[in-house]
Amino acid sequence: MGGRGHRFRSRLVVGTGRYKSLEETAAAIEASGAEMVTVAVRRVNLSDPAAPMLQDYVPPNRYTYLPNTAGCHTAKDAVRTLRLAREAGGWNLVKLEVLGPPPFLYPDMAATVEAAEALIRDGFQVMVYCADDPVAAKRLEEMGCVAIMPLGAPIGSGLGIANPYMIQSIKRQATVPVLVDAGIGTASEAAQAMELGCDAVLLNSAIAHARDPVRMARAMKAAVEAGRHAFLAGRMRRGYEADASSPMTGLIAP
Repeated sequence: MGGRGHRFRSRLVVGTGRYKSLEETAAAIEASGAEMVTVAVRRVNLSDPAAPMLQDYVPPNRYTYLPNTAGCHTAKDAVRTLRLAREAGGWNLVKLEVLGPPPFLYPDMAATVEAAEALIRDGFQVMVYCADDPVAAKRLEEMGCVAIMPLGAPIGSGLGIANPYMIQSIKRQATVPVLVDAGIGTASEAAQAMELGCDAVLLNSAIAHARDPVRMARAMKAAVEAGRHAFLAGRMRRGYEADASSPMTGLIAP
């Protein structure tokens, strides 16, 4: 998977929040094989050495940090958050998300476009979380976003991919990487995202909330790899009649 000046072997991006401890965070991320991790700038300690710091467990010289705007509900807050992140850590590749109100926390697309415009003007490379809407996704790409990240289902829901057709439609018209972001609950759903042709999967809760996060991280790693292989191999056609795998002619007489 690659973007502007960034190339990664792993097609799994994982979050750093919601774990029981930073030790568990580190172990699960290592098991996932991910090379990029999202960091909620407003929620994770990145600068106070008097408290446990994420960098001590998930070293930034090993993983690419992707600051995000988790918890932001206005364009203004999202832009301010990422400007502060760049000042603090020099990060230029960022994940933009602007959420609507509870209970669905669905992407607020008007505010997302507003924030994306401001960040792109500021020179950020914006990976953008968005609705599963091909028209909106194409507009964000044409504005200059470096990756499009449609939701599979609402954040933290674990419902899987609610509308595979729309995800596939977004990917078919995109010329930048497309990552399914949010809604994945288990490995089969991560594999499905990849089988649809997506370039990568981003998830957090599916690993952090599993009974065994480290084992689930391994499962997600394998699922993403399997789904990618399946997409590249090309699945067999679907048929309405049986087609025996063994020939029906030349049989040995009874």
